Amino acid sequence: MTDMMRRWEMDGIGRDRLTLCERPIPVPGRHEVLVKVGAVSLNHRDKMVVENGRGLALDFPFTPGSDLSGRIVATGDDVERFAVGDRVISCFTPEWIDGAREGTARTPAYRTLGGFFAGVLAEYVVLPEDWLVAAPATLDDVQASTLPCAALTAWFALVERGGVRASDTVLIRGTGGVALFGLQFAKLHGATVLVSCSPEKIDRVRALGADHAIDRHRPDGLEALYALTDDSGADHILETVGGAYLGESVQAAAVGARISQIGALDGFDISSPAMPLMMKDVTIQGIGTGHRRALEDMVRAISRTGMTPVIDRRFPLADLPAALDRLDAGPFGKIVIDVVDEAAAGASE
Repeated sequence: MTDMMRRWEMDGIGRDRLTLCERPIPVPGRHEVLVKVGAVSLNHRDKMVVENGRGLALDFPFTPGSDLSGRIVATGDDVERFAVGDRVISCFTPEWIDGAREGTARTPAYRTLGGFFAGVLAEYVVLPEDWLVAAPATLDDVQASTLPCAALTAWFALVERGGVRASDTVLIRGTGGVALFGLQFAKLHGATVLVSCSPEKIDRVRALGADHAIDRHRPDGLEALYALTDDSGADHILETVGGAYLGESVQAAAVGARISQIGALDGFDISSPAMPLMMKDVTIQGIGTGHRRALEDMVRAISRTGMTPVIDRRFPLADLPAALDRLDAGPFGKIVIDVVDEAAAGASE
């Protein structure tokens, strides 16, 4: 191990303020571990933090990124949960261990990695041991890095909070990370899955197990959903777009359905007609990832079933700007920074 490492830092808001710097490898303190980072997956949230700060009080220089997989190479005093050599993944909301999320009605909690806390786009990071969980042995670092945010968000919506069952019909919008994990988790539980996506991606979502796919550009998309469900609608809906799309989701919802409001790609001000919302007894739940215990449950399920994440493309650490460009293009699955195997990065999977 050398004494220096590479780490991405921002000295202000904007992609032009990103710099790949050389810094000393940090030393873990009490209850902390040093992780040699294998891979970091990117979320749209990371892109927003870089480009506009997302309204957060960032402490510059700031390192973005929240989702890592790696191996512990050193420990501080009194570390009990892990040992040198253990493979780990990060927790997106690291202080949320179980139960209700922290925060108040006036001030909701938003203490996340790569947001409130410094992020993980580096070759080494020091983190408290409680901010990590064991990585699934069935996945490599690139695959495991996709779990802390996107996978957990879908799991928390459908399984932890939604209780999805084999008799349910699930509607998923899009083909990003959360959407495809939602498709996979819904099929693991035996549910019928409908995906609304671009026409060029229909064959790919069917290959992943989608029972039906609807061209999201169809003006009669809602009628197509009604026809596919014999007018019953969808029991679970992953609403990853936001804005006025919430209203479309309410129209598509079955009586007693549950809509998980996750994304805000179309804006943070969401809207819906009130009458179908009330007459169909629809529940709208806000999902902001999930807690550590649910992440551990999800990892066990992935290990037991052999499920593998969908990777759109891998990039070397130095090519973070290109990876952000790929996020802009609308990937099919996750974008991953391969910190260790830079020769293999850049490949599509």
